[in-house]
Amino acid sequence: MPAEVYFTDMRCQKNSSLLQKLERLFVKAGFDNLVQPMDMVAIKMHFGERGNTEYIRPQFVRRVVERVKRKHGRPFLTDANTLYVGSRANAVDHLQTALENGFGYEVTGAPLIIADGLLGKDYVTVAIDKKRFKEVRIASAIYHADVLIALSHFKGHEATGFGGTLKNIGMGSGCRSGKQQMHSDVLPQVREEKCEACGKCRNWCPARAITVEKTARIDDNLCIGCGECTVTCPNGAIRIEWKTEPDIIQEKIAEYALGAIQNKEGKVGFINFVMGVTPDCDCCSWSDLPVVSDVGILASKDPVALDQASLDLVTRQAAVSGSRLEKNYRGEDKFLAMHGVDGTVQLAHGEAIGLGRRDYTLLVVR
Repeated sequence: MPAEVYFTDMRCQKNSSLLQKLERLFVKAGFDNLVQPMDMVAIKMHFGERGNTEYIRPQFVRRVVERVKRKHGRPFLTDANTLYVGSRANAVDHLQTALENGFGYEVTGAPLIIADGLLGKDYVTVAIDKKRFKEVRIASAIYHADVLIALSHFKGHEATGFGGTLKNIGMGSGCRSGKQQMHSDVLPQVREEKCEACGKCRNWCPARAITVEKTARIDDNLCIGCGECTVTCPNGAIRIEWKTEPDIIQEKIAEYALGAIQNKEGKVGFINFVMGVTPDCDCCSWSDLPVVSDVGILASKDPVALDQASLDLVTRQAAVSGSRLEKNYRGEDKFLAMHGVDGTVQLAHGEAIGLGRRDYTLLVVR
């Protein structure tokens, strides 16, 4: 049986704002039934990089928070720290950025918790035994929450073609070293000119692969590629290797998404905001012109079907004149045209590992 995906478009009129339509979508998708009294409810967000302007509007988030509170749940907004150097690589900067972008309690009605702690080291190892990973490292606040509701901005991404729910809960739920695992198949390397031989990397290495004399040295025969050293070094002396094949990183993201929800059967819901569909991820410190007009909001308990439906709706749209797309591309994969990456790999692998299914029924909510 196809998965159910609920959709509401951007058309509004008197007594039916988009905020009200989001609330009806939440109810129709059955998300009220996810929450029991006193449940800890993780609302998985992307708070937007400093300088980015197309992340999900905080007013939408507040409506979701209010629905959770009506069910006497205890909602909190959360995301894990980033691997790259930006305004969200540690909890202090991450929280500051979230506040600057409007996600304070006075606007959303929910507290902010950075899921993997101060420096991105708070995680739980989850066994999944799949193609790319036997186990994954899920940020502790997300793992320990009773309920997970993911709010995702559907947009382009240079490494995965597009980013939606799978990327939000996959890459976004991994701790910093987990993100390194997803991004790279190459063992880390020490840049000796930056190393101060402080020994912090050695202390965090679970494989005891690092020795420190004048500089740190990594034994490739012992290294397990966990990435702890790359996120521990205070001087950026251990190189973060970003290179990987697009198919591989997408499969890794899908497997991390599976790990993020593995202990939450019947307690997960996903919403995609197909609005401001920019060419690049919200991790960028800018927002380029959207490539299609705003489409609407979608919700489902199946993350694979939700991303498939979102992609299909974007494919049907005409390209925005003056955007990064050089021609109309109506009826074609716009993300493939921009980035040369087939983003459907994540959908196919997600279906293969039991994360969800690609066939769906689109149910319109007015």
